[in-house]
Formats: sequence, C-alpha cells, structure tokens
Amino acid sequence: MTKTKPIVIGLTGSIGMGKTTTAKMFLAAGIPVWDADCTVHRLYSNDKVAISEISKICPEATKNGAVDRQALKVWLNDTPNGLSQIESIIHPLVAQDRQVFIDTNPAQIVVLDVPLLFETGLFKTVDYVVVVSAPAEIQRQRVLARPNMTEAQFETILAKQVPDAAKRAGADFVIDTTSLEKAEAAVQSILKHIQENTPQETPRA
Repeated sequence: MTKTKPIVIGLTGSIGMGKTTTAKMFLAAGIPVWDADCTVHRLYSNDKVAISEISKICPEATKNGAVDRQALKVWLNDTPNGLSQIESIIHPLVAQDRQVFIDTNPAQIVVLDVPLLFETGLFKTVDYVVVVSAPAEIQRQRVLARPNMTEAQFETILAKQVPDAAKRAGADFVIDTTSLEKAEAAVQSILKHIQENTPQETPRA
C-alpha cells in the first residue's frame, strides 16, 4: 500500500511564548516533532557539508571539526552580508532534513517546530498552523528571566519577528500558554479535532 503523507502541523510563536514546552506536550501525546533549532545545531556539530562550506567563508568559526557558534556570532556581527551567506548554506540543508522527516515518518500527524514559520514563509506549506501565545507582560518576564538576556537584546529579537497579533491572526489554532493546564488541554483539543477531520486511509483489498 502506498504511504500516505502525514498531516503536518506547523508550531510557532514569538520568543518567550512557550513553544518549546508545548512541543514537548505534542511529543508526550505520541506526535513526532521536528525541531528546526535542533537541526541547525546538529548541522553545525557534525554535518560535513555545512562545516566545510562555512569554513570557506569564515575559517575562524570552525574549530575541532565543528562550527563554533560564538565565533560565528562575532563574525556575523562584523559582516554586513554574513547572515545571508550563512543562510544560503544552512537553509537548503535544513529544508532537506525537514522533508526527509516528513517523507519517512509513518505517523498520521507530525509537528514542525519552527520559530520563524511566518518569517520564512513555511506556514504556506503546512496543513495547520498552531501559534503559542501569552500576554506581552508574561512574555517579557519569561524572556528577561533567561541568563544573560537584556532588555536591548529582547527588543532586538522582537523587532525581527512577525508580531504576535499577526501570528495569531494567521493561525488555525492558538494555544494559550499562561498555564500548563491550558496549554495541555489545547494540545489535546487540537489533536482531537485534526483526527476527527482527517479521512481514514482505506486498506486495499
């Protein structure tokens, strides 16, 4: 029988909105999750193509056979077009990894955990968009409680992200993360809705 493509949920949200915690709730419910950030970290750590290509444009950012993220950050801050150069290397590799995850996954539903789902246009390719959200003051408290985070850094990150209100407006589902209980209930409700509205595959005779 031909494998059916899984239903793809795009999970996103602005910094400090609770996306990582919510992704773990989907995992706990038995839903496979592909993590964009983890994929980038893995590419920097042990992908020969990524490491080789980055070393060509920024030799000082590769050490001991891997990409030194701190050294790369310094280089990016000092290089006007550095980010676009790195993205031209990393984005195709990330996209390939993501597609393999989707194509080879036997699950009925999968989640793509992508911080920049709207910013990169990837929201157009998924079946459902799920946005995690919380009031701005709670978001600020969460982010500023992180080690070494400053008000200036927080504002810089926010400026690069699609506003929370716009994300919520473009979502199929919004998860309120002001409490774990609300988030957990929302995850279960979303999965129930998708499962009930997905045609079941009919086995061949």
